[in-house]
Amino acid sequence: MKNIRNFLILVVMIIALNACSTADGDFGGSEYMPDMAHSIAQEANIYTYYKYNTWDEESTIKLKDLVNIHDPVAGTIPRGFTGMASSSSDSSREMMDEHLRGMTSLNEIGVPINGSVPYHYQDTEEERARATAEIIENPYPITDAGLVRGKDLFIINCAICHGEKGNGLGYLVDDTKNKKVKFPAAPANFTQDAFIASSNGRYYHAIMYGRNVMGSFADKLSYEERWEVIHYIRSLQAASIGATYNQTENTLNPEYGTPASPVQAAQQTDTTIGSQGNE
Repeated sequence: MKNIRNFLILVVMIIALNACSTADGDFGGSEYMPDMAHSIAQEANIYTYYKYNTWDEESTIKLKDLVNIHDPVAGTIPRGFTGMASSSSDSSREMMDEHLRGMTSLNEIGVPINGSVPYHYQDTEEERARATAEIIENPYPITDAGLVRGKDLFIINCAICHGEKGNGLGYLVDDTKNKKVKFPAAPANFTQDAFIASSNGRYYHAIMYGRNVMGSFADKLSYEERWEVIHYIRSLQAASIGATYNQTENTLNPEYGTPASPVQAAQQTDTTIGSQGNE
């Protein structure tokens, strides 16, 4: 009987020791009950050495090393990527390339074709004034689809303060809709003459760095989305004074944006002339 008891104790000890075996190589270690495995994914709020599912110095990594910026996976496209649309002729392709690279007087923001979109203005009043003076035309043509996307983005990110009509009467400040309004500063009314007369650079700089109590939206809107929002703001301004701002016509201010339809028509004409010349 005593031998049997000793034997059982030995078996239990062997099982216990085996259950506590450490991981090694491709072996994840033994566990004596379910749900004891540790995820190798990064855990939040752990700022010391990351010890879960590790078994040697090489596999023990600091959180700092995990969250540092790494090179993107080969073949991936960075957020905010801007490439070149197809062009019907060499001249239009060269003109588009110069425009994207910031080599024209109407567009001082260069858009590298590799997808990186730097912003060469600092968060100071002097740089704000410089951006307002230098950034004139929207690098994207006015399209109906772009205005629809711009409206959606404006409603999500801007209308709560600036109002759905861009008149500065968003829900947070409109006491006719919200009786508990306590806003420290009135949002900008984009339909005022001063804002209608302002260049696109004033809006783009505000999106990048914020203004007064408004924070930056650079991390929330991609490069193209920022310009789509600005297009939509221009359409609200046009509506407020009875002007037109769409993909067919821009009677608000020709410097603010180029309608897509006339450009497409010109490209089609260019293509037709080129085809006839080759016959």
